[in-house]
Amino acid sequence: MPPTEARINRIVNPPLHKLDFHPLRESLYNELHARPFQVLPCPSQVSHLALITTPEQRTAQFHHWQNLHAQLGQSIPHDDESCFEATIGDLRIRRELHMEFTAYTFIHLGVREDHQPFRETGLTGLPAGWLEQLTGTVVAAFHLDLQSAVENQQPDPAAIRDYFDDERLVGSRPAEGKAQIWSSFKLHEDGFGRFMIVNGGLSDSQLGRLTQRLMELETYRLMALLALPEARNMTPDLNRMDQTLATITDSLTDDTRVDEPRVLARLTDMAARIEAFRAHSTFRFAATRAYHQLVLARLAVLREDELSGHLTIREFMNRRLTPAVETCESVSDRLDDLSRRVGRASDMMRTRVELAIQNQNQQLLSSMNQRSKVQLMMQHTVESFSVVVISFYLIALMRMAMDVAQEAGFDFNKPLLLGLAIPTTITLVYFTVRSIRRRFLKLAEQK
Repeated sequence: MPPTEARINRIVNPPLHKLDFHPLRESLYNELHARPFQVLPCPSQVSHLALITTPEQRTAQFHHWQNLHAQLGQSIPHDDESCFEATIGDLRIRRELHMEFTAYTFIHLGVREDHQPFRETGLTGLPAGWLEQLTGTVVAAFHLDLQSAVENQQPDPAAIRDYFDDERLVGSRPAEGKAQIWSSFKLHEDGFGRFMIVNGGLSDSQLGRLTQRLMELETYRLMALLALPEARNMTPDLNRMDQTLATITDSLTDDTRVDEPRVLARLTDMAARIEAFRAHSTFRFAATRAYHQLVLARLAVLREDELSGHLTIREFMNRRLTPAVETCESVSDRLDDLSRRVGRASDMMRTRVELAIQNQNQQLLSSMNQRSKVQLMMQHTVESFSVVVISFYLIALMRMAMDVAQEAGFDFNKPLLLGLAIPTTITLVYFTVRSIRRRFLKLAEQK
């Protein structure tokens, strides 16, 4: 390499080993390629299953997945990857890990052109009994039959209906009319749903992308509908609570006496039930919104055209799925609204209780004030009597002292001295008691 070219290469491709990379940088790059699209030949048969799993079931599923490789004579995977795919002869197996569920896709590649749709499926090449031992709760399970269109001849809808047990079909032409999709969106006698894709000019890569989007659309549709039974089960209880709350609110507007503690207890019980509903359903309703958005995104990518007067998949979803999602949204909104209304009613009841308590406290304080006034008047009366009693005893002591003085030989006018001592003693006792009371009042005011 010439020196000039080497210098340019160093400038364009500088060494990166000295830079500080984010620890998740590589995984963020790989995330975009975690679930690559399939490349599917036509014809082929695909079976897809989605199972909701717990962490323990997911571990058991991986061990079962390893057992499948052992039975098929393949090397056993040791890491539970987010997406694992392997092709074994005419059988392609794929396992994808999602947040809530695990998806399995089985593809039968060795299909003849004149095959009978759905007589064989993607599960044909699996070892006997392996599928029955798969742990988890099945949400989605359906077969897809991929076949080539006959040149210059459109498929007969009546003939296609025979493969769907004469059910009413939903059909459309995605990918700008280069393919046809047929389905009844119903379960058949084997417990699986069915889709038929008639390829009219798509490459293997395009057909694989179309098939992948259709599998995701059906899986996300079913996952989005998981919240609908919960919404329906909660609706009667919400109706009763709504009526009860309306009755309680009406009673608060009347001037009649309301049993505040009893009503507050009912509101507290209602609030607890609403929060229990929300705790049980918040995640499910949020997941429904997310899955619905994914369904809409997959529908947009399909770019459907109408097919011989049949409902397209988008029209079918708008007619059936969207109302179900809106029902879940409505129940979620009702829970939030009821929670707010119960909170406001509880605040009003607490305010009424607090006002009643304040009124009782005010009446109690008024009663205590009245008692204090009575006690003060009684105290003044007792003080008056105490002045008289103390004065009486003091004068009696003075009389005894005068008697002792006279017996001792002192000569004085006893009646005159007693007469002068009585008003003087009473006056001194009165001012002394009053001074003591004022001193105690000052001490009380200082505290």
